[in-house]
Amino acid sequence: MIKTPHSYSFILVFSCLCISLSGQKGMELGGWLGTSLYFGDLNTNFRIDRPGYAGGAVLRYNFNERVSIKGALSYAKLSANDQDSPNAFERERNINFHTNVIDATGHLEFNFLPYIHGSKEEYYTPYIALGASLARFNPKTNIMDADGNPTTVGLQPIGTEGQLPGEEYALISPAFSIGFGFKFDINYDWSINIEVSTRQLLTDYLDDVSGVYADPLLIDGFREDTADLSASQIADPSLLSNFGVPGKQRGNQRDNDNYTFVGVSVMKYFGTLQCPKPRTTRY
Repeated sequence: MIKTPHSYSFILVFSCLCISLSGQKGMELGGWLGTSLYFGDLNTNFRIDRPGYAGGAVLRYNFNERVSIKGALSYAKLSANDQDSPNAFERERNINFHTNVIDATGHLEFNFLPYIHGSKEEYYTPYIALGASLARFNPKTNIMDADGNPTTVGLQPIGTEGQLPGEEYALISPAFSIGFGFKFDINYDWSINIEVSTRQLLTDYLDDVSGVYADPLLIDGFREDTADLSASQIADPSLLSNFGVPGKQRGNQRDNDNYTFVGVSVMKYFGTLQCPKPRTTRY
């Protein structure tokens, strides 16, 4: 095989086009920091006045300049308080909760623009991410004990809506996840991603509130007192007497809870540009 000047010219031109236009494969690894927002039975009007901290680790694999898959393991703090609500019923209900969340998420990402690390023109793109998550949570509440001292109590073991021992809601829930973001290169190796993503849980008990008030005798009959308060007193801390009568609405079980992450990640790219090998002419 003899390479003519035309062959070398073709190889050079092809290589230049490959660098500027072709896709890439490879892995990215990084971390993110940001805030978390809860929406559910204790925040029905989408308030954002109690943001929590959030962060985690991110691993992405790029198939080409358009499509990638991403996995993330995140930790977040969520909380809400009925006293923040403009709704009179919710303020009188007087429930509060907070929980730490461990979130494992897998996303399929699609870049709206060709995105190539190191390119002078295609170094940024908006993107959409779709996938699924698994969330671990454990709702707790802040109360005043019989002596007037503040204390924190776990809610799931109390059976606040009449759950019998052994029939409490699970503390792990799958979720649907969707996100939108914008990514751009700092240089060939490093990039920054800004993303907003939401988890729609398959449970309504992230905040321990879902259905109706249970009979206090049923709750207290199976649960021990906590912080010198009966289980039914913790389940119903309402400000009015006879507010939480059995069967009265406590939450909205038709709408599951969700939470949102808003964050910025810094990613390190370990991949390379992928070009098909040019074909040369045989003589």
